[in-house]
Formats: sequence, C-alpha cells, structure tokens
Amino acid sequence: MEPIYVTGHRNPDTDSIVSAMAYAQLRNALGDREYEAARLGRISDETQLVLDRFGFEPPTLIHNLRTQVSDLNFDTPPALNKAVTVDRAWQLLHRDENTVSLPVVEDDGTLFGMLSTNTIAAQDMLSVLHPDIEDVPVFNLVSALEGSIVLDADAPTNSVSGRVTIALPANGEEAIQLTPHTVLVCGHQPEVILAAIHAGVPCVVVCQAAIPEEVRALKERTLVISTPHEPYRAARMIFQSLPIWRVCRTTSLCPVRLSDYVDDVREMAQNNKHRVFPVVDDDNRVVGTLSRIHLLSPRRKRVVLVDHNEVAQSVPGLEQAEILEIIDHHRLADVQTGNPIYMRNEPVGSTATIVAGMFMERGLMPTTRMAGLITCAIISDTLMFKSPTCTARDIQMAERMASIAHESIDQLGQMIFSASTSDDKSPDDILFQDYKEFMLSGHTLGVGQVVTLDSARVLKRREDFLAAMQRRLEEKQLDMMLFMITDMLQEGTHLLFLGAQDVVAQAFNVRPEDHSAFLPGILSRKKQVIPSLSVFWG
Repeated sequence: MEPIYVTGHRNPDTDSIVSAMAYAQLRNALGDREYEAARLGRISDETQLVLDRFGFEPPTLIHNLRTQVSDLNFDTPPALNKAVTVDRAWQLLHRDENTVSLPVVEDDGTLFGMLSTNTIAAQDMLSVLHPDIEDVPVFNLVSALEGSIVLDADAPTNSVSGRVTIALPANGEEAIQLTPHTVLVCGHQPEVILAAIHAGVPCVVVCQAAIPEEVRALKERTLVISTPHEPYRAARMIFQSLPIWRVCRTTSLCPVRLSDYVDDVREMAQNNKHRVFPVVDDDNRVVGTLSRIHLLSPRRKRVVLVDHNEVAQSVPGLEQAEILEIIDHHRLADVQTGNPIYMRNEPVGSTATIVAGMFMERGLMPTTRMAGLITCAIISDTLMFKSPTCTARDIQMAERMASIAHESIDQLGQMIFSASTSDDKSPDDILFQDYKEFMLSGHTLGVGQVVTLDSARVLKRREDFLAAMQRRLEEKQLDMMLFMITDMLQEGTHLLFLGAQDVVAQAFNVRPEDHSAFLPGILSRKKQVIPSLSVFWG
C-alpha cells in the first residue's frame, strides 16, 4: 500500500508539524490506513519540546516527491541463476511473448548480466561456424538432451569439452575423425560407438537407440549419454546446454535503482540502445526489469498539503505528485492541480484549529496526547491568542483541546515561548527555524520570525543575525531579507532588515535606523508584514 503523505511547508513550525500529524491520525482512525504524516525540514526546538512533552516521534522526513523507479509498475520476470542452461532460459523467454530479456544473477541474487532472445540467437548462429563446447557441466548436458547417463568412468565426469560431430549412418567408421577432442553424436551405430570409446573421445551421445551390451561392459573414460532425440536436434541441444553466463551480456547493463528518479532514467534510456534495463535495490539485488513503456505513464506519489498552498514553500517535485487535498489558513497562492480536489481554506489563526474541527465534524475525539499537541499548535501559531490572525474559534478550540488533554494553556504557552531563543542555539538556527520566502510583485524576499518573552536578550546577537541574513541574501539573490523578533510582552516586533530602507519606512510607517526598527502592534508575518509589503509594491 503506497503512502499518502500529509505534509506542511518547508522549515516547518509547530502548527505545520502538528496539523500533518493530526490529520493523518484522523484519516487512519476513519479506516484510511495509507495516510502518513511527513515533514520537509528539521524539527525546531519548540516543536521538539512539544513532541517530547506528549510522547510523539517526529514525522517521516521526505526530501522531494519526484517520481522514482519504485513508483513504476515495472516487470518482475524470473531472475535466472547464471548456471541455468540456455535451453531453460529460452523456454522462459518464449513463455511470455512480451518478455524479451531476463536478468541473470549471482548465487546471492546480485546482478550478473542480461540475457535476451537476440543474444541466444546470435550464439546459436556462431555454433554453426564454430561447433565447439568447453567445460559444459554434465548436468546441463543431460538436462538439455532430456537423457540419461549410461556409461561413465570410475572417476565421474563433471564437464565436457570438444568439437561436436554427427556420425551419419551412410558414412563408414573411417570417414569420421575421432580424437580426444570429439563430442560424438550418433544413432544405432555399435561399431562407431566402440571406435569412439577406444579413441578416447570425452563424450558420446546415442540418439534413439539402445546401448550395445559390449559398450556397457567397457571400463573406459568416455561418458555415454542416451537421448530420445534424433541426432541433428541432439547436436543443437548440446549447444543449448551451455550455462547462460557464457552467453549473456555483462557490460553496459545500465542498471537502475529503486531510488533513482524517473527523469534521470528516462534521459539514460534515450541515450541507450538497449530495450530493457535491470532494476536493483540498494544491495544490487535484482528486483525486476524496466522498459521504455514503463516510463510513459508513471504512478505519481500522492500528497495532502497542510498549512500552505504555495509552490515555493512546498516539497520539491510537487509538480510530479498527485495533490489530493489542501487544508490551510493562508492566502491562496500558486499551487495548481490536474484534477478537482478537496480544498479547505479558512480564515483562522492556526491550521490545527481546522483539523480539530474536522475531528469534531466526524464525531471522533482526538486522543489525550493528540489534543495536547493541537493545543500547543494553536497557542504557537496565534502567539498565545495575541496575533491579529487569531479568532474566537481558535480560542474556543484551544480551550476544548486543553480540557481533553488535562493541560493548562498558560503553562503550555510559557513552555513554548521559552524554547525558541536559547543562548546555545546558533544565529542560523534561530533565524531559519521559522523562515519563508515570498515572491511579491516581482520582488523576492525572505522572512524569518522568532517569538520570545525577552527580546532584549535576543537582540544582543543583532550583528550575528545581520551577518547570517547577508549570507542568505547573497546566496538566494533576494531583494530583501527580514527577521522578525516578536516580543509577546511588548506586543510588537523588533525588525531587522537588509534591503531598501525606504521600503520598510513607508510600508510600516516607521523611522528605521541601522537596519532595524520597532513595529508596535505587529505580530503576524502572514496577516501584517506580507500584506503591508504587497500593498506598497502594488
């Protein structure tokens, strides 16, 4: 069962992580077992503290949703051990007319080569010009000839080498060149058989005839095999008894791994003449074969987006995935879908509020631990109900979830907002723990935010933050870089910025000095900062 990933945005905050976990739990509880919570980045200290508080592990980390070989309905034909006979491989190839090539493996299942009908046909044609065999295992010969051993030396023969020669009944014994390097194929020809044994030929294949008693009594070193086939067919089957490792292609195999991306495999296939490619796992064990037709209509990964609907904030490779649902509380952005989907976008302060409401609508009470998580997510995203995005519904839902979890909202708030700005965290960790990039009217900007109860302590590292912002500005070639240090007690934001100073002055009606300004009453990036810049840039 392929998973349906439920994921929030990049650089996930507590609301993004918890909303994904809660919605996956809701769908699983309703019987949809394939839903799996996922995340796109590192868990922040705040979120980790919340997860630890209620005994949850972080969701699965995914790096992209690009279609991989593991998402394809590739073929799974038999993988043949390299000791199997050409005859047996040919039978398998002709069992299914759509199978033109089979993987050949070592004893441990790792890839050795590829065997195709063309390869077998080419080998068969070469055997006409060069009718020699070398070290063919006796078991292979007996199997291909559907025969039995009627005479063997005191020391059993394990392999046969020599030039395959057919003794025609019309020819006399003297017309046949018998040497220790002759593999003789004959019918009911007692004199020829005896002469061959006395000449020391390594093997005699007797076709559709009884073995003379005088032959059975000999103590020579010649192997005698009886077969029900006529001589010409028997001769051909001798060449079909070769182990396939002698015949198969072992170079330019171009194996593809289950983790390879289809885009890369498609480019490789276009530059390669082969029709079929082996599919291997991470241990190089063969799991199937892939042809060009499998690349035409790959099975896409399925995903539910929560807490965002913007491509720049979503998982890489989203365009190759199938979006099933979007649950969000942000502005409508640029995510596009190929088919109509379920979308729920509500003007509340937290996506977790929406998901909690979905529990209620379906008559399902979240577990005590999950209710605690949802409470923390609402507190975090609404800045303890002080954000302008906060609604009465957020407050009511947080109180209800806290009641189910038997928790105090005030105590949870103190725990959450003391976790973001510890002195042992690097400037980059603090700056990018809740960071998003936006495109507004042709301007690109990055906005990080940290919420604290002691902004003065955070601002002591002001120069370090500006240096980290400068690095990101140059690395991503942004037009502006903002860092919001939001103080819950002051009910405002200390803004550090790089870029046009007049933009900050006019957009927020302040007098910035030395790359900083205090924005009273500004608490929300989504509801206040981004809209103000959008209006300024038109």
